[in-house]
Amino acid sequence: MSEINQIKEPVKNEMKEFNEFFKATLKSSVPLLDIIMNYILRRKGKQLRPLFVFLSAKMMGSINRSSFTAASLIELLHTATLIHDDVVDESYERRGFFSINALWKSKVAVLVGDYLLSKGLLVALDNGEYDILKIVSDAVKEISEGELYQIQKSKKLDIKEQEYFEIIRKKTATLIAACTASGAKSVGCSDDELNRMKTFGEHVGVAFQIRDDLFDYEKNGFVGKPMGNDIQEKKLTLPLIYALDQVGFAEKRNVLHLVSKSRKRSDHVSDVIRFVKEQGGINYSIDVMNEYRNKALEALSDFPDSDAKSSLKQLVHYTINRKK
Repeated sequence: MSEINQIKEPVKNEMKEFNEFFKATLKSSVPLLDIIMNYILRRKGKQLRPLFVFLSAKMMGSINRSSFTAASLIELLHTATLIHDDVVDESYERRGFFSINALWKSKVAVLVGDYLLSKGLLVALDNGEYDILKIVSDAVKEISEGELYQIQKSKKLDIKEQEYFEIIRKKTATLIAACTASGAKSVGCSDDELNRMKTFGEHVGVAFQIRDDLFDYEKNGFVGKPMGNDIQEKKLTLPLIYALDQVGFAEKRNVLHLVSKSRKRSDHVSDVIRFVKEQGGINYSIDVMNEYRNKALEALSDFPDSDAKSSLKQLVHYTINRKK
């Protein structure tokens, strides 16, 4: 049994049921939309976000229809943001598959993303899940703000470490926090428990994003994100930010010049990666990632032991040890 299947074990039946629930949610009377929805379903990944929802719900109580609604809402909105991201980034491949905009052009992709957003809202409203809709809508707002803030800072190539953490908190951590919080909310948790599960999700999300950023400096990075991709897109992530802080003004200026020209020169990417490794940016980022892993595990410590809690702890370790 694979590691991810072991983690799913306490909610394996619910995850199977969710696939059918989610498939029914995507149904449309428009033939083109049905074709695209089937394509999306066939290329679904590990479904980590629904897994966070169900494990959080099971640790706190009994999984119910509200839990399925929460998982569907998050998966719909997450898929919509990925499709819109591919359009904005002019990306024609995602994890080894053609993107929606590569197959059906950008206009169709934007409309599909809009359709998924509206379906997410309707799933929540039709089931009267206003509290869960509020949790997830707040996350989507934060994601948009984080993306725009990163674009603004990337143009000037002047992101500081504190700003980096604010960006990834908004871009990545808030959605995983929405998973854990909405899972807990779906089974009627207290306000204190809700806040603790949200904190847990935020810590996991930060660790998850740092692991993602580290792939940029590794050979044979995961499918869909080639080595040096962030550098070429002028995204200053933690390894590079730390490395730049270790050198004087002149060297920092030279490295930033390499970053600014890296899309046209592959040798510039190699030079930047070498610089980051020499200045300890990789090791520093791994240490910080492990700190957030420990914070996440600490946030779970007061909850009673259970199979779901054990799987959540395994899932934390999985997010930072994954190879793709």
